[in-house]
Amino acid sequence: MRYKLLGPSGLRVSELALGTMTFGEDWGWGAPKEESRRIFDRFVEGGGNFIDTANNYTNGTSERFLGEFVAGDRDHFVVATKYTLTERTDDPNFGGNHRKNMVRSVEGSLQRLATDRIDLLWLHMWDGTTPVEEVLRGMDDLVRAGKVLSVGFSDTPAWVVSQAVAIARLRGWTAPVAVQAPYHLGARSVERDVLPMATSLGLCVTPWAVTGQGSLTGKYNGPATEPRRWDVEGDTVSPSRLQLAEVVMSVAEEAGRSPAQVAINWVRQQPGTIVPILGARTELQIKDNLGCLDFELSSDQLARLSEASPIDLDFPRSFLESGGVRELIFGQTYDLIEQR
Repeated sequence: MRYKLLGPSGLRVSELALGTMTFGEDWGWGAPKEESRRIFDRFVEGGGNFIDTANNYTNGTSERFLGEFVAGDRDHFVVATKYTLTERTDDPNFGGNHRKNMVRSVEGSLQRLATDRIDLLWLHMWDGTTPVEEVLRGMDDLVRAGKVLSVGFSDTPAWVVSQAVAIARLRGWTAPVAVQAPYHLGARSVERDVLPMATSLGLCVTPWAVTGQGSLTGKYNGPATEPRRWDVEGDTVSPSRLQLAEVVMSVAEEAGRSPAQVAINWVRQQPGTIVPILGARTELQIKDNLGCLDFELSSDQLARLSEASPIDLDFPRSFLESGGVRELIFGQTYDLIEQR
């Protein structure tokens, strides 16, 4: 395990993060406490220090388990949690990005995690109603109070994140240092704007669903042994996804590795500061996932995988990056200019 800087901050995080949405059986499909502990221990033994949870994961059980697991060496771990999602469905102020829900959620997370500060507080999802200035000032107040150390935006449009960074830097408030979004070989839409935005602003990207909710591991290509869960597009596993899994499995066989490791490494080896989030329900799964650190995909293998699931970058990127438009802007000189 190596370590990366969390965006423009000086915080060192492991090059893989452990997602803990599977900690607890409250939702009917997670891991019991004993297995959650084994998953956590294997990740830590592998050198991991970056743990990702949320206030609503398994109805708070994830945070309670994690708080107990890190208690013996709290300062070693970089604990990230999230706020936004409702914890009382009939109360309009128990969900959303606004300051009241932010403060209430953070206080609850601190209690469940049994800690006095959150290393990284994520805005979980953009609600489309709260002014970004309210979010930023609320986060800045929590940082100044010592309850939060760094902040980031998850599942939020690129234009909102870039606006937030610009406003925070201009006003001297705590600025987001990272973004989180779904990203895997079968769901590449973040390449249109989220990833270029993160690179431009120096933000760390922590992708989730890096194995496509398991659909890229080949688990659904044979006789179904478990229900097919929704993927990041909100659909069940499609025939095209099964075909893509066949390509992943072919590369995995060639490399002598598991399909999950190949899927993770495709994400891990993309440009920028990428820290994939691993999700596991068993100790065996996390041990297999950590095996991705033992090898890298070749440039040929990366290309074959990307070609199996091409992305149309759409306007404006496909327009601005076309040869015709570049000639209109640069004439015959584009290839002579050093690019950032």
